[in-house]
Amino acid sequence: MKRRTLLKGAAVGLALASGPALAQDDSYTIGVAIPSATHGFMGGLNYHAQASIERLEATYPQLEFVLATAGDAGKMVNDIEDMVATRGIDALVVLPFESEPLTSPVQAVKEQGIWVTVVDRGLSVPGIEDLYVAGDNPGFGRVAGEYFAENLNEGDNIVVLRGIPTTLDNERVDAFTAAIDGSGINVLDMQHGNWNRDDAFNVMQDFLSKYDDIDAVWAADDDMAVGVLEAIDQAGRNEEMWVVGGAGMKEIIKRIMDEDPMLPVNVTYPPAQIATAIELTALGLVSSTPVSGRFIIGSQMITPENAESFYFPDSPF
Repeated sequence: MKRRTLLKGAAVGLALASGPALAQDDSYTIGVAIPSATHGFMGGLNYHAQASIERLEATYPQLEFVLATAGDAGKMVNDIEDMVATRGIDALVVLPFESEPLTSPVQAVKEQGIWVTVVDRGLSVPGIEDLYVAGDNPGFGRVAGEYFAENLNEGDNIVVLRGIPTTLDNERVDAFTAAIDGSGINVLDMQHGNWNRDDAFNVMQDFLSKYDDIDAVWAADDDMAVGVLEAIDQAGRNEEMWVVGGAGMKEIIKRIMDEDPMLPVNVTYPPAQIATAIELTALGLVSSTPVSGRFIIGSQMITPENAESFYFPDSPF
């Protein structure tokens, strides 16, 4: 028997307390829709998604997964519609490519009685999903902003690179802006770098051509930080400014460990959050464990003193 609904807060299935033997006539299909591995963070996220699916399929033979990756919002919508129409998914785990274009399609999935877990980038309408898993986006912006406020002087100039237009990006930027409010720091410019190193390189080149005096850059993402650093290097302005990215890319963390003055600190935002989302969704299906609500993974400051604890050289990110 295949059940098409996942009860909010107390999912259907047999409790694990009775041991590993589980009913084989109850089977469930979980759809996982995520962006393609177009940059470092998403490469890490794809890696952790695939690894968690392999673990769960080995542990729970009654679970089947459909994993789809998309390079744009339109393909992600088509992937999700196909999961519902042809695979009869019981639950959907989705990291929206963009918030606005995915909101109505995901809402349509929810209205069919299918469990919805949203990861990282929220939908533009709150409350659609049963479970939300993400890093601490306001904390991510706040921690970075507090560092800027504490380490720059009144009148110093900064530029900011935003990510893709999403609720996630709004939360980060709003918290960063609030943290530097009253510090006297001047935000010269703020543009979208789309969490992409090539886009960030182009944006930073534009900033460098327009502004002769920049003291620091909030890149808000390590992939963007890589593009920013390349633009600064090509312009020969390495001695003028420092850069704060985020998410804990191993190359960035190594430079912090080595006390590179251009990369004083970083802020965590783990790509492994997708594994948390998939595993919680699966746990809800195969047990009576309550899994609805919000699961937020806190952001931490990475400094030269603690960077070694966040350095994983064998990681894909």
